[in-house]
Amino acid sequence: MLETIKYSYADILHTLLRLPDWLAASALVAGGIVVALIANALVVHTVRNTLGVRHPKTRSLLTRSKGPLQLAFIVLALKLVVGIAPIGNAAAVMFGNILSVAFIALLGWTAIIAVQIGSQIYLRRFSLDAEDNLLARKHVTQVGILKRAADTLIVIITVAAAMMSFEQVRQYGVSLFASAGVAGLAIGLAARPLLSNLIAGVQIAVAQPIRLDDVVFLEGEYGTIEEITTTYVVIKLWDWRRMVVPLSYFIEKPFQNWTRETSALIGSVFLYVDYTVPVEKLRAKLMEVARSSPLWDGRVVVLQVSDATRDNTVELRALLSARSAPAAWDLRCEVREKLIAYLQEEYPQALPRTRQEFVGRGELDRAELPRPSLVPDHHSVSG
Repeated sequence: MLETIKYSYADILHTLLRLPDWLAASALVAGGIVVALIANALVVHTVRNTLGVRHPKTRSLLTRSKGPLQLAFIVLALKLVVGIAPIGNAAAVMFGNILSVAFIALLGWTAIIAVQIGSQIYLRRFSLDAEDNLLARKHVTQVGILKRAADTLIVIITVAAAMMSFEQVRQYGVSLFASAGVAGLAIGLAARPLLSNLIAGVQIAVAQPIRLDDVVFLEGEYGTIEEITTTYVVIKLWDWRRMVVPLSYFIEKPFQNWTRETSALIGSVFLYVDYTVPVEKLRAKLMEVARSSPLWDGRVVVLQVSDATRDNTVELRALLSARSAPAAWDLRCEVREKLIAYLQEEYPQALPRTRQEFVGRGELDRAELPRPSLVPDHHSVSG
């Protein structure tokens, strides 16, 4: 019955259009693609009118699913066209293989988009713009690394499935894996850095020694984690330079993470002043400066005499807490500047100074200085 319908449609096409087989097949393929695009446009239009496009979720979903939806309609239309097109068996087999590969690619593409949409839905409740974004950075980092790993796995499975759809490629792949031997070992050794970075990415996603927007100090540089990929990490330095570090670095080498547990930090300010400095008044001034600054988080403010050096100076250490590393840096600079200005205006004698004392000749003559004895000690006289 299906064969009768198939050839009847072909006969009708030949009778009406009087076209050669290859031209009729081309016209059917082109018409099928046009019909598929029209059907896709109608579906998208219906969805937009039903759900509305003003909502950002609907607009994002339609934008991401536009490509896979078009490919799905084209594959379906070409599958129907190949069944009625006047083509030979060899051409039909070739078109069937192409459509199989397109269908496998469609499944892989849909899986990647599904993973992407799922990760965005999961991360919608977390915001990196929050003042204390520790929990958000934790989940964003973990989901981002796992999403990239899932995308890589989907691509590998999709390519493998597409290759296995061809008999010749399937046999070649089996013989290649069977005869890998030393070549496989050499390839594995050559790919060791890539594999180590991929494994390090999974370890970072689970253990999370670093997260997005973490403040780190490594290789003598200070910056924030800007991007974490499957093989490397991009660190935005304080002067807007970018340092690119392999993922394995954060597993194999030590580094400082200033925001591992919380984004709040304690900054220190050191002053070197004279011994006559009024510590209590300077401590009160520090409290006044901290309370008037919007950078202080209201938790820690301390002034201590941390050292008394031999070069006629006293070391004072002020500790202040801030909500983030940049705020702590700016707060330290502000406090240092205002405390120095306060000493210059109110107690200039408390600034570091070098003392010299001049003694007159009369004072030297009156000074009772020990004089060396000309009589040898009896212990030093030999018997």
